[in-house]
Amino acid sequence: MNPLPFIVGLFLLCLAIADLLWTTLWVEGGAGPLTASAMRWTWRGVRLVGRRRRSLLTVAGPVVLLLSITLWLGLLWAGWTLVFAGLEDAITDTLGPGPISWTERLYFVGYSLFTLGNGDFAPRDGLPQMLTVLTTASGMLFITLIVSYVISVLDAVTQKRALASSVSSLGQHGEAIVRTAWDGADCAALELPLASITSDINELTTNHQAYPILHYFYTDDPTFATVRSIAVLDDALTILQFGTPAPHRPAAAVVQSAHRSIGTYLETVGSSFGHSADTAPDVPDLSTLREAGVPTVEDGRFRRSVDDVAARRKQLGGLLEADAREWPVADE
Repeated sequence: MNPLPFIVGLFLLCLAIADLLWTTLWVEGGAGPLTASAMRWTWRGVRLVGRRRRSLLTVAGPVVLLLSITLWLGLLWAGWTLVFAGLEDAITDTLGPGPISWTERLYFVGYSLFTLGNGDFAPRDGLPQMLTVLTTASGMLFITLIVSYVISVLDAVTQKRALASSVSSLGQHGEAIVRTAWDGADCAALELPLASITSDINELTTNHQAYPILHYFYTDDPTFATVRSIAVLDDALTILQFGTPAPHRPAAAVVQSAHRSIGTYLETVGSSFGHSADTAPDVPDLSTLREAGVPTVEDGRFRRSVDDVAARRKQLGGLLEADAREWPVADE
């Protein structure tokens, strides 16, 4: 027995299995250390390349996902190959005698891991046979787990874009949402869509915690840009909470629930991907609402109220910067 490759192989297997299970099964844990590092460095590289061509950022999510899968399978393959290399004469050639090369070990582990069952090589009796069973079992288990993970991630990406589309259908900036909802008496028309969007934000927050890779699925279409849409919605909630008189607002419970849901989203996503911007975004302009006949409070009072939530708006601004976007304004 050669202990060095055997020990290194076991280490690689433990590393791959721990990172894979951490990423795919541990909902509270986010991504495993290897996957998290791969995601960060891939995003930085894609952003660097895509400075002049924003459309290149759309490949970040698929690239990160494929890189994670390749990392897990590569470590499993390399780990099992080293384990068999550490056992002397663990594999025999069924077609002819002779020493087993590294290429042949890779081949044997590959078709055992991916359950091809070619049979050109066979394990010797005893421990090599048991290890071959474990190799095949790990391949079946982890490949099935990876496929399930990919399907779940793609489903969460679809839900994420559907949320952004729901917000965008109300308006492309906060003032537009409030102006569109005004019916001449109040903005109660927002209550039903706000309740639905709040539920979607809560689901998005849960998905981000379970699948951190979601953040890297970028779109250059602002209609489907989730971070931007949440900033738009938060601006609308800020106007409703601080910029309009109480009798003309939607039900307070609905507005507060949406506000809290965005706060939870910021805590979950911002802690991993964002940072606080140096300055808070510009205060929404109430003049456009007054021109549309929407009752508003005095500008000075509104600005003082918005200053009280400057930290939250800086956090949102930082998240937009991390997503390679700018704060949505009324003249877009």
